[in-house]
Amino acid sequence: MLSYCNSLTGYSRRITNPVMVGDLGIGSDFPIRVQSMTTIDTMDTAGSVAQTIRMIESGCELVRITAPSVKEAQNLENIRRELRAAGFNTPLVADIHFTPNAAELAARIVEKVRINPGNYADKKRFEHIEYTDESYASELQRIRERFLPLIRICKEYGTAMRIGTNHGSLSDRILSRYGDTPAGMVESALEFLKICEDEQYYNVVLSMKSSNPQVMVHAYRLLSQRLKEENLKPYPLHLGVTEAGEGEDGRIKSSMGIGTLLEDGLGDTVRVSLTEDPEFEAPVAEALIKRYFINPANYPLPEAHTSVLHPFTYKKRVSAEVANLGGTNVPRIIADYSGFESVEIDDLKSIGHFYLPLPDKWKMNDLGADYIYSGSRPISFMLPNGLKEILDFTAWAQHPDRVNKLPLFRWEEYQNAGERHPALNFVRIDTSEWNDDWVEEMSGMPNTVLLLHSGRPNSFQEFRSILSAITASGIRLPVVFSRDYAGESLEDIQLKAATDIGGLFLEGFGDGLLLSGSADTRAVNSLGFGILQAARTRISKTEYISCPSCGRTLFDLQETTAMIRKRTDHLKGIKIGIMGCIVNGPGEMADADYGYVGIGKDKISLYRGQQVVKRSVSSQNAVDELINLIREDGNWIEPESAESFIENVYGKDH
Repeated sequence: MLSYCNSLTGYSRRITNPVMVGDLGIGSDFPIRVQSMTTIDTMDTAGSVAQTIRMIESGCELVRITAPSVKEAQNLENIRRELRAAGFNTPLVADIHFTPNAAELAARIVEKVRINPGNYADKKRFEHIEYTDESYASELQRIRERFLPLIRICKEYGTAMRIGTNHGSLSDRILSRYGDTPAGMVESALEFLKICEDEQYYNVVLSMKSSNPQVMVHAYRLLSQRLKEENLKPYPLHLGVTEAGEGEDGRIKSSMGIGTLLEDGLGDTVRVSLTEDPEFEAPVAEALIKRYFINPANYPLPEAHTSVLHPFTYKKRVSAEVANLGGTNVPRIIADYSGFESVEIDDLKSIGHFYLPLPDKWKMNDLGADYIYSGSRPISFMLPNGLKEILDFTAWAQHPDRVNKLPLFRWEEYQNAGERHPALNFVRIDTSEWNDDWVEEMSGMPNTVLLLHSGRPNSFQEFRSILSAITASGIRLPVVFSRDYAGESLEDIQLKAATDIGGLFLEGFGDGLLLSGSADTRAVNSLGFGILQAARTRISKTEYISCPSCGRTLFDLQETTAMIRKRTDHLKGIKIGIMGCIVNGPGEMADADYGYVGIGKDKISLYRGQQVVKRSVSSQNAVDELINLIREDGNWIEPESAESFIENVYGKDH
């Protein structure tokens, strides 16, 4: 029985324990709160105050500030005093890693402290340790003794606490017993939480952050379930995807992780971590949250079949292979050109297909769409081999080439069709017209792919409900998800699609996607590939795991990230972690292939996986050294020069 959320088929917020952070309430009795974190050096009082004010004015209801040592913790008093004098009463949160004495001081000054159970009382040496039950219990007693002073100070001063587990900074003790898993993340937090409960201290918020949305979603769900199973209080949850990155990628990863959990009714405060100035984070968080309160529009849906769901681990739905869809194939991208009056050769550049006049050949990049849906207007020229055209059934039935063109049927058209394609047919079903009786008929539909289209606000839950019914009945037809966001801004489409569609791929559902609603076909195509990349179901580009920066950062993170991206973004499938300091170093990078980590002023350490291979590299040479490391491993390829590409596409005289 799943008990991590109230409902799988409609927004129903999880009931939680109330937590007070100063005068600000967190939990189900209050709105979902928005927060962010400063990036200025905490010892720069004026800079910290000015940035905090910008964050508050952008929508932050809590502001977190790093306190890596006692001196920064002490300076929180000056920052707080200046803010209050300027008329800002927003609660402050001290972010603590490694230094319990800084936490104990900060708890007397600010309204909330965040501790990381992976490094609060443990030092990470990346060692595997064999524990007996007795030796493990001894370690827990050591943690209790180190943690109790902070709990008692928080009780005395009315200070709230967040116990924030990070996937990449689990202690050697947890990794040795539970592994690098969501279960280990949950256990790490519960060990500290149970000490709080023993001391009758309940003013606690919990978080389970990861740079991988899949891991993050599984960990939060498991945490919610474990709290209930062990009769612990239902503490509020702080949601966030750590090291999400910048731009489109950062927004997709954050929306996929946070949005999927909000759909489950989980989450009481949100922080979107972008490698951008922190005042840009709050509006993104607000956009994710408002969907559930401005217009929840929960349509009645059939109950999901929980027997086929895997909320705590990833398991791909088993589907039949039809052409290159389903089975073991990666999910496919269908580009929607049905709104074009006429599709020209140059229009295909937006979806990754380039015609080269000089050799009279087509070139496809890593974001080349697999199919193009042209509706009722057939494309007049021959498409490249890597692209297949889909036509509405009525247009297909009248077309002379019914082999290379593919039909898209409505349900009734398919049932009554005199002719179907011998290898691949698409059948569109609008979810609002769904009929459970159709499931039985699907068992007799060979060479068919379902295209599920939803236009409702709660499409994630609707898709999940229908897919659970299909799967429970043993139907293995591949499924493509279709969603039209007409009238939405591009950024809103990014946020919504990453939840509505991306969340389904985290669930193991889906063999393809078709997104519509923007005239910017290039951006929509990039979004589709970005969703699949963030869900780890189709890798099509370099992935950057970059922290959002904070007062611990030892170099210009935004500038460095842009520089590394410029020189490496052609390395398909490589994951590069870019971390501002050792706190967000080898641990936070988790599953990165290579790491670039600040260790001192203008000094960088380079990592292969979680192992440091070059220390104290000058920041002036560090990017070159990173590329040399990638080259040594045989993972480097030379990028095609811009001049050569333009010449190939447009000819020498362009």
